[in-house]
Parts: sequence; structure tokens; C-alpha cells
Amino acid sequence: MLLIAGALSLFAGIGVYVVGPIAQDMGYHLFRDQRHWGPFPNAWNVLSNIPFLVVAVVGLVAIGQWRLVVVRRLRWLYGVFFAAVALVALGSSYYHWSPGNDTLLWDRLPMSVAFMALFSVIIAEYVSISWARKLAIPLMGLGIGSVLYWFVSESHGQGDLRLYALVQFLLLLWIPVFLGCFSSKFTHSYGYWGVLVAYVVSKLCEYLDAEIYALGLGVSGHALKHVVVALGLVCLLWMYHRRKVLSV
Repeated sequence: MLLIAGALSLFAGIGVYVVGPIAQDMGYHLFRDQRHWGPFPNAWNVLSNIPFLVVAVVGLVAIGQWRLVVVRRLRWLYGVFFAAVALVALGSSYYHWSPGNDTLLWDRLPMSVAFMALFSVIIAEYVSISWARKLAIPLMGLGIGSVLYWFVSESHGQGDLRLYALVQFLLLLWIPVFLGCFSSKFTHSYGYWGVLVAYVVSKLCEYLDAEIYALGLGVSGHALKHVVVALGLVCLLWMYHRRKVLSV
């Protein structure tokens, strides 16, 4: 499986290089549900970020009180993850208040940090604490760099999402490989699988934004996307509370 994942990573890198620059589709910003509620434009796309903030605050408080079962030597990394999730709530709300590339930057920056921090945590728990300590900052720098490269390229009229897309793909590829091929230092892994499933379902909700809104349920696919991801994070937080240490 490791060889297959490595080969897929290589082919993905080559493919992204060959395909050429990919600009941000401006139609991405045209969400189906544009209803206002009080002072809130695009109200449900904005307010559906509140669950992120709630989960992040609970996680940060629990980390600060030593109530989560984590790799103690890298407790700061879990803190970075939950802090980034809190910033995602703020950045995503800002973006949905006034959708556009300039505001999308502040959605994607904390999201990239959260992704890479969680990936580093998984490396620590399943592969090597030493490697996680060495790779955490460079990985988060790569995530931030992929977003900044996209934004700068857009501002120069030559938008290029390739690096950002490649980083997202590699995370979705390698996280299940690590979960499946290595043993955890803790008793449970369902929280990570829950986050992965929630992320995949959320992308489907995002793609079906208008179709879900047309069902007449009062919610669009994009707002539902936020709620689904938040539920995945709740699953992860619950796992951190309930699991036990096997070896660290």
C-alpha cells in the first residue's frame, strides 16, 4: 500500500505539472442560498460556521486543562489544530459575508494550517513522534505557501490552484494509508476516520449546493457542508476524550 501511495503521489505531481495552471472558477463564489437574516448577508452560509468555533473552543479548553488523551510531548500541535479550526470559523464567516477571491484567502489560510497540523498529529501517533516534530512546521508552511501561491498568482491574472489542489489530494491519500498501515499509540482511531468521511461527504454537499437547496429543506449544500465537517470534528474530539494510551 505504501508503494502504491508513493506511486500515486508521483503521478499526481507529474499530472499537476503537465496539466498547466488552474485558475479559480469565479462561479465558485455564486452560492445558491443568498438569503439575508437580520444584519447577516448569505446568512446560513455565514452562521453555519458557528459549530466550528464551538468545537474549537471546547478543544482548546480541554487541551489547556490536560483533559485530552494526546501525545503529551506534542500537546502544542493539538492546540495549533484547534486554534486553526477557530480561525476557520472566523475566516469562512468573513468569506461568506462577501464572497470573492480576496476574502477566500482568509478561509483557506487557517484551513491549510488545520489540515497540516492534523496530518502532523497523525504522523506522531502512527509513524514517529520524532518525524512529526521535525515535519510539523515545514508541513504547515507548505500548506500556507500553497494558498499564498494561489492568491498571488490570481492577483497577477494568472491564477494557479495546482499546488493547493495537490496538497489536498496528497493529504486525502496519505492519511488513510497511515491509519491503515501503522499501529496507533492509542486505543481508538475512529475520530480520524470520522473526519475523513465527513470531509468527503462535505465535498459532495458542496458540489450539490443548488440541488440540496432545491429540495425545500431550508438549507443549501454549502451550509450543510459546514455542519457535516463540524460533526466530524465532534467525533474527533470525543475520541480524544475517550481513548487510552497504548504506548508513547
